[in-house]
Parts: sequence; C-alpha cells; structure tokens
Amino acid sequence: MSENKDPHVAQSGTSVEGVKFVYDFTEGNKDLKDLLGGKGANLAEMTNLGLPVPPGFTITTEACKVYLESGEEPAELRDEVSAHLEALEKKMGKKLGQADNPLLVSVRSGAKFSMPGMMDTVLNIGLSDKSVQGLAKQAGDDRFAWDSYRRLIQMFGKTVLGVDGELFEEALEAAKAAKKVTDDTELEAADLKKLVTKFKKIVKAEAGREFPQDPREQMDLAIRAVFDSWNGERAKLYRRQERIPHDLGTAVNVCSMVFGNLGPDSGTGVAFTRDPASGQQGVYGDYLQNAQGEDVVAGIRNTVPLAELEKIDKKSYDQLMQIMETLENHYKDLCDIEFTIERGQLWMLQTRVGKRTAGAAFRIATQLVDQGLIDEAEALTRVNGAQLAQLMFPRFDESAKVEQIGRGIAASPGAAVGKAVFDSYTAVKWSRSGEKVILIRRETNPDDLDGMIAAEGILTSRGGKTSHAAVVARGMGKTCVCGAEELEVDTKRRRMTVPGGHVVEEGDVISIDGSSGKVYLGEVPVVPSPVVEYFEGRMHPGADDADELVEAVHRMMSFADRKRRLRVRANADNAEDALRARRFGAQGIGLCRTEHMFLGDRRELVERLILADTEEEREESLKALLPLQKQDFVELFEAMDGLPVTIRLLDPPLHEFLPDITELSVRVALAEARQEPHENDLRLLQAVHRLHEQNPMLGLRGVRLGLVIPGLFTMQVRAIAEAAAERRNAKGDPRAEIMIPLVGTVQELEIVREEADKVIAEVEAAAGVSLKLAIGTMIELPRAALTAGQIAEAAEFFSFGTNDLTQTVWGFSRDDVEASFFTAYLEKGIFGVSPFETIDKDGVGSLVKLAAKAGRETRPDLKLGVCGEHGGDPESVHFFHEVGLDYVSCSPFRIPVARLEAGRAAVTSQGSDHR
Repeated sequence: MSENKDPHVAQSGTSVEGVKFVYDFTEGNKDLKDLLGGKGANLAEMTNLGLPVPPGFTITTEACKVYLESGEEPAELRDEVSAHLEALEKKMGKKLGQADNPLLVSVRSGAKFSMPGMMDTVLNIGLSDKSVQGLAKQAGDDRFAWDSYRRLIQMFGKTVLGVDGELFEEALEAAKAAKKVTDDTELEAADLKKLVTKFKKIVKAEAGREFPQDPREQMDLAIRAVFDSWNGERAKLYRRQERIPHDLGTAVNVCSMVFGNLGPDSGTGVAFTRDPASGQQGVYGDYLQNAQGEDVVAGIRNTVPLAELEKIDKKSYDQLMQIMETLENHYKDLCDIEFTIERGQLWMLQTRVGKRTAGAAFRIATQLVDQGLIDEAEALTRVNGAQLAQLMFPRFDESAKVEQIGRGIAASPGAAVGKAVFDSYTAVKWSRSGEKVILIRRETNPDDLDGMIAAEGILTSRGGKTSHAAVVARGMGKTCVCGAEELEVDTKRRRMTVPGGHVVEEGDVISIDGSSGKVYLGEVPVVPSPVVEYFEGRMHPGADDADELVEAVHRMMSFADRKRRLRVRANADNAEDALRARRFGAQGIGLCRTEHMFLGDRRELVERLILADTEEEREESLKALLPLQKQDFVELFEAMDGLPVTIRLLDPPLHEFLPDITELSVRVALAEARQEPHENDLRLLQAVHRLHEQNPMLGLRGVRLGLVIPGLFTMQVRAIAEAAAERRNAKGDPRAEIMIPLVGTVQELEIVREEADKVIAEVEAAAGVSLKLAIGTMIELPRAALTAGQIAEAAEFFSFGTNDLTQTVWGFSRDDVEASFFTAYLEKGIFGVSPFETIDKDGVGSLVKLAAKAGRETRPDLKLGVCGEHGGDPESVHFFHEVGLDYVSCSPFRIPVARLEAGRAAVTSQGSDHR
C-alpha cells in the first residue's frame, strides 16, 4: 500500500495473480463467510435485501492470509482498495478526508466466526486538523466534530500505534474533572478541542511519531492493524477457548461512517430478535442516545432498554422492528443487530446469528420448529452437547437463607460461587492455585479475557445484555451478571461497596445468579437442575408444573433419538450406577470395570490371592471371590435386563490392590522397632517389591494377568456365566459380553477364549440353558489396531479403549503430563484441546478407523464400540459416527450429551445444508 518504509506505514509486495481481494457490499452474500468473514458476508446480504446499510467494501480473508504468511499485503491490494474507495467516494459525493466535505470511514475486523471484541476496529478514519473543520461545517455542530476527532486519535493511538489506552482515559477523566462533569457528553467543543491537542501529544510521546494527517495513510495503517490483530494474544486465547482454527484469517470491512453522536436525535444500539438469555420473543436490546459505535458494547455508559426507543424516535423504532422481523425470517434464527440512528435516519451496521445461553438455544430451536421456519433436523444443529451439559449444572437453592447485596441484569445463566477478585491477573493466579473466583469489574474489555476464562462467573457494575462481558460470557457458557449499578466497584482499592455501606474486600466469597441477576454475600447452597430431574424421571414433560426448559430439552432429545444411528451405553460398575444410566437413556453397559469390585472389604481376599505361595492357596482365594463376583453380576444383569452388558476382566496391575509401598515400609519398620508381630505386613511388603514395575501401566496387567495367574480370568468368566444362567432361569434376559483387556496379539485372545469357552460350556450344561455369551476385546494398543484383522478372527466385538490408546500412541502418561506440560502445549497452540478430552483424529483416530475397517473385513458382523472418556465428548461422538462404530459408552451423566450429539452427527453426515 504506502511505499514509505516507516514501521508504522503499511508496505506491499507479494503478488498473487488472478485473485480478487476486495468486494463491494453489493457483490457478496451470506454464504461467502469463508472469504468475506461473517460481518462482511452479512453486510452484503443486508444490502441485497434492500436494507439501509452504509455503502462500503470488504477486503477478503485471502488478503489477510497472504499478509500473515509473508509480512506484506498482496501487491494488487492497494490498487483494488483505491478503485473501491474511488467508487465509494463517487457514491457518497465526497472524498476521504477532504477539507471541506470529508468522507469518513470505519475499518472493522470480521472473521468467519464471531469473536466479539477480540480484534481491532477504528472509527472516523479521514479526520485531520483540516477535515475536522469541514465535518463541523457539514454537520453544523462543532462539538460533534471535535468529539469524533478525539475518538479517532484515541482509538487509532491504542489500536494502530500501540499507545497505552489508559493514558487517553486518564486525560479524558482529567478533562471531565476540570469541567466538574461526570459524563463525556457534558464536555463542550472547546473542551474536546483541548483534549484533541492533549491526545496528539500523547501519541507523539508514546509512538514516536505525529498522528497521521493523511487520510489514506490512516486507512492503510488501520487495515494492517486489523490484519495484525488476528494474531493478537487475546484473539489467539479466544480461538483456543472456542476451538476456532488459527489459519482462517480475518476480513476487513471499510464502511462509510454514519454518526450516532450528532445529538439527542441520534444514537447507537444493539438489538436481538429474541432474548439471548432466555429465548423469549419480544423487544430486547440496548440503546444509547448521542453515542457512537463501541459505547454500547463497551459498557462505559449505561444504556436504556431498546423498548425506550419507541418513545424517543417512534419512526426509527417501527422501522427497526420491521427490519428485525425481516432478518429473523431470512436467517431463520435469532439475529444480533447493531444499528445507528443519524438525525432520525436508521442505518444497519451489522447482523449475525446471535450468541445465546444454553437454555435459550433449546427454547429457540423448538420455537422455530413450531413456527415452521426450520425442521427437526435443522433444529438439532442449533443446539449442542456442551449446552446440554451446562443445563445439567446445579442451581441456587431459593429457599436457603441468603443475604442479597445487589441485583443486576441476568446476562448469562448459572450459579457461580467464588472469592471476589478485581483484575484478570489475580483471577488467573488464584484459579491456578485451585481457588474458585468471581471476576468483578466496572466493565470488562477484551484484555480481561484470560481472567474471564479463569473465573467461575463475571460481575460488572456497568453495561447490559449486549455489553462485552455479557456477549463473551454467553459465548463461553460463563455465569454473568452485568449492570449492577448499585454496587460501587473500586478496582484500585480492590473492593466493592454495596448499598448500606457493607464492603466486599478481595478474597471475600460471593455468589452470583446469572438467571435472576441477584448477587449474594457468602456461599449460597445449590439444588439439582430441573433438567437432571427430568432425566432422572422426577419431572415429567407435559405435567402442569413442568419447567418450560424441560419441555424444550425433552423435544430436542426426542428429535435426536429418532435421528441417531449410534447407540449410547454407559460405563457403570454396579447396579446403582446401571439403574441411573438406564434412566438417563443408556442402551446397555459398554464398560463394567471388574477391578472396582475387588476393593473395599474384599481387598483382604485379593491380598491373599496375590500372596498365595501354593496352587491350593490360590484356588482357595479364587473360590472365596467367586460367589461375591457372581452376586455383582446378578445385580447388574437385573438392572440392565434385556440390554447388553460388556464386562471387562481384571485390567490394572496387581500392585494397585496392595498397600502403598512407603506406608507399608513405615508400618513394618515401626513394628520391628516395637518388636510387635508383623509377619503379614512383611509378606505384603515383599509382594509389593516383587510386583514393583518401572512402568506398571505397560507391565503385568490386562490379558497378561489372565495368562500368568492361573484361574483368575476363568473365575471371573465362571461368575459371569453362572450369574447369567441364574438370571435366565428366573425368566430374565441377561445379555453379557466378556471383554479381554490389553490384547496386543491374536494368540493372547485365542488362549483366553479357549479357556473361557470351556467354562461357559460347563455352566450351560449344569444350568440347562444356552447363554450365547459374546467374547471380544479392547483395542487399546497400537499393535492391536494395526493387527485388528487378525484379532477379529477370535473376537466377536471390539471396544476401543481410547484412554489407553491415546497414552500409547502419544507416549503420554496421563496421570503426569496433564499437570506438567499440557498447559504450555495448549498455550503454544500445539494442542487445540487435550487429546484426552477430544480424540486426536489424525493420530489415534487414524488407528481407530484402520482397526474398524480391518476388523469388519475379517468379520462383517463385528460389533464396534468405544468405552474411553471420548465416548461422551461431543466432537469425538461425531468422529465415531463417521467411522462407522455401533455405539459409544460413557459415564452416566454424559449419556444425554452423547445421545444428543449422536443425533446431531446423523443429521450433519447426511450432507444437508445446515449452518
């Protein structure tokens, strides 16, 4: 762009032939978000709809990618921008920054996915010492012109030149103090003119250069600053939090300015076509008279509700209501709208599909189905498992004795309790030390993002439902209360004063209710969510007292269950968990870990087994364990009657059933010193030393135990078979599946299977029943995945143990790495998310895909499932659907999430044109 080599002046160089880098608003549409970003695509769409959009053009994400890769804008970009700027000037009848009749433009970021406040925007580009006079004459308002100029220098200085924004804020506060006023709007033209001079001095001192007077230089530098902001720390942090890819780049929108700060007949606002907190239809949003752009979302001045606009400017209000209806019907979803009124003329500055709370998402999806705007399949794409999980969190107990100290705007629901902190640094520091915190600010800004992520909830004394705090909190699913005006927040003294004079100091515990906006002193007890009560069967949809949210969740779950192909099972080790899982919709048990049955009061029997010196002692221990194991399975089969129950034979290393080596050594040493009897402890210590392994998770465990400890696996198989036979003879329908863990070669499975088949045949003959017990294996080692075709010859099913498979593929010890270096890996972008949380599709996922394909080639009717924690992870569920697994299995509380995501996976895989 500019040829000047000043580091603050944009350069150009890299040539990309045949690529169009700039689109007029009349050329795009809402489907070009990859190229034009969300903001640019929707500005184009509104232009196409004939809505009042200020003319402008969009610089594409492709231009940004070239810049980020090479450090220079594409060589063609300057000429394209010049051509579009010339066309814009012709359309508007004025030139950028000319002295007598200046055209002013905004330069705004706009990525494919909404990243509110995370990237940069500069308004009033084109103002200078000369053109400010022309703007004053053009508007007939000196104050407006100088207010606009001071805003440009302030925004440009901070955003483009890297000046500390606090310096401008301090100068502004000083000007108000000198005038003895509290509001920016009370400063007069002469005051603002002095402020402009002060601001320019700050720029010169801090940036080492004068504020640029050339309007084109201003625009070029602002465009570059927006490109750079894609890789700003707060933008990268937000993308990691929201799992937005880092290689998309941002578009840049250059839009002719319209002014909401021209007096009482002007203003700016944000509107929602439905309440983003509850989903209810109505008039929702905020309006601020005599204000510009960022004033509303920044929360620095308290707004009035959008409904008040009807009294202030009925013509604009009626037109806005009509436009909102048009946009919602067109996008078929909740729309978030930014608008400006310039002396009675309404202008649309942005629309996007609005962020919403989890409850609002479910309500809105069902409302739109009822209105005929979308079908059930599309409704499933409008909600997700993470939102459903939020709705299952507990709520505050309204019947508890509480001390309410304030109330604000219910911006993002939830029940958050924590220690009060007054800056992001402290929030992060305390959170990393294990403390739960509530971040309290007068208003948040994008620099507070890391503190918002660390906090349990956010409380502000300014702003409304459209403020930065509210929008970002809703997007993250964080509890948030905004605009609690009666609370006086003093961030410098780290305290908050509440009505009546009570002071909340940093470290004091408070509770905030994002559903009601109430703020309480101390910790408020919680009660179960009505959504959990619904899944537990304690709240029934359609009943007179049924929660409206429960109705919406019930309908969406019904949609998902009708659409999904994947079945959902539970990881459950006892009858109580199995019954709960069944209430939550489990279609069987995908993993019963038998080692959990060996703990508690049975540990002594296991110790005797481990310490056995003779075959007789070992058989005696196994004989004592058999009836206990059998009863475990009887109860489990009764709870899951008619549904499959996959039982994993003993998996962990035997040392896990023995006392800790340090604790035991101390016991033995003390007993010897006191000359007390300690023969048993001594034998245990010797056994611990004998069984000690440098890396026990890769040692004597799983199938290896069954092969080297005679009778261990056959005892468990007999217990399963006898329990199934007893249940069958009691007219039940047990459907047991026996799973052999940690198999690495087919020979291991063949040996164990041969012994198991003999035991099962003996039990069948003795009980006079046919059990049809399936025998399969866990695929949790890379070799098992790579030789799955061979292993399938001896297995009737595979269950992917993705926890261990992830450990062995990556070479990670889960118990160690998550605490030691995962935080650094996430911060550096090596991981977008922990591979133990969401399956690593490229590595671990490739082995799952390969094993599934090879196994089915050998045995076409091979049943395939997954029982690692990934079975309840929303993103992973979609992957398992894609690779053709039959079921996922997860903990009982994650079953509803897995059911919902399985339905969503089925819908999206059909290739429908869903958002």
